[in-house]
Amino acid sequence: MSITRRTLLAAGTAALTLPALARRAAARDMPVLRAAPSTAQIAPAGYGPSPVWSYGGTVPGPEIRVRAGERVRRRFENGLPQDSAVHWHGIRIANAMDGAAGVTQDPVPPGGTFDYDFVAPDPGTYWYHAHARSWEQVARGLAGPLIVDDVEAWEGLEGAATAEATLMLADWRLQEDGALHEASFGDLHDWAHAGRLGNTVTINGAIDARLPVRRGERLRLRLINAATARIMPLRMPGLAPLLIALDGYPVAPRPAERILLAPAQRADIVVDIPAGLDAPLPILMDAGRDEWVEIGSLIDGGVTALPPQAGPVRPLPAGTARAPDLSAPQEEVLRMEGGAMGRLERARLGGVEQDFRQLVAARRVWAFNGVAGDMDEPAFRAPLGRTVRLRLVNETRWPHGIHLHGHHFTVLTRGEQPDAYQARRDTVLVRPGEPVEIAFVADNPGRWLLHCHMLGHQASGMLSWFEVT
Repeated sequence: MSITRRTLLAAGTAALTLPALARRAAARDMPVLRAAPSTAQIAPAGYGPSPVWSYGGTVPGPEIRVRAGERVRRRFENGLPQDSAVHWHGIRIANAMDGAAGVTQDPVPPGGTFDYDFVAPDPGTYWYHAHARSWEQVARGLAGPLIVDDVEAWEGLEGAATAEATLMLADWRLQEDGALHEASFGDLHDWAHAGRLGNTVTINGAIDARLPVRRGERLRLRLINAATARIMPLRMPGLAPLLIALDGYPVAPRPAERILLAPAQRADIVVDIPAGLDAPLPILMDAGRDEWVEIGSLIDGGVTALPPQAGPVRPLPAGTARAPDLSAPQEEVLRMEGGAMGRLERARLGGVEQDFRQLVAARRVWAFNGVAGDMDEPAFRAPLGRTVRLRLVNETRWPHGIHLHGHHFTVLTRGEQPDAYQARRDTVLVRPGEPVEIAFVADNPGRWLLHCHMLGHQASGMLSWFEVT
């Protein structure tokens, strides 16, 4: 057939039409993650279901699981009465997919949709949660686990775990009738102190959760703190947990009698279940002032016991994120100021200096470097590929869980001493008067949020951003 203008135009039309059809077909096939009002049995026995907001009708939301290097594709449908967005916490992600409403995307209005499509580059334990009015939406239940498996399976290798389970811990403030205490959402007194602490802790949406296990098995537990404010110290008496990962990133196996999780942090541990298990093994949390309460337990699942595991726990495969080059880093400082009993007198908001009374009227009681959540200018800018060494200084009376979007960082020092783990993390707990130094490679271009993950602190001033260009 000779080439004519008609056949050339027809060929060009086909070339344009087929990808468009493929895109429409792909959109139809995209799994849906819908946020909507729902109910869940999070109150103790004797109470009815509590009204919550949930992904996919469950609390927590459905576990999303892929292998490293695979795509995560979800069409977010907003069935809520508020704008929302989904943040994929801890994933080194393309900026447009980060889900930070108002920064990397427009918020999704009620009835609207947004297509998330990204590659999960690093194996580990991550999670997803609402990132619009997150201080309220996460507290209502909008969170779920995101697990990225190694390309080559670790489980089943000599010394590795023979089974695993994900435990998502959440903190709820309930009324006497078992409903959520809605009147306290946005309470400035809470925000100016430790945050909106709850009175009920659940594991995977259940109070006093019971996790069936198999006698003799080596069990990997993926722990996720999905609370909006509560720091969770954990113990498992009767077991000898070994820590193998923090915030998804591998660490050399080491004993972990006490596991400390700030909001948004994760820890992977391995425990050997006794072959002679004859009573529940409690999971304890320090509710404050060394008052340890049982929030769940591991119980005999009633199946044939396995031969007990022998030998040391096999380390996880090494991570893939670039290590920071500390020979000549870009030096930055982030000072945390304000809150109850703090010394914040003035801070910039709306481009002008305001005194503390004006800040309180604007519901801003915290600041980074004298800026109370003003988003006009970044905390810092870094050229692509540059190592940033960031000193975090907490000049307040309260601890803060500082989270960087789009990057993993190495915790270098804590209280002027080398950090015990030298771990890669995405969220670090900074206590009052205990400076922490972190370093990361600014290898992901875009504007990225930097904030406290005590989400009431974020909403009332502890929010900024940095730019990688």
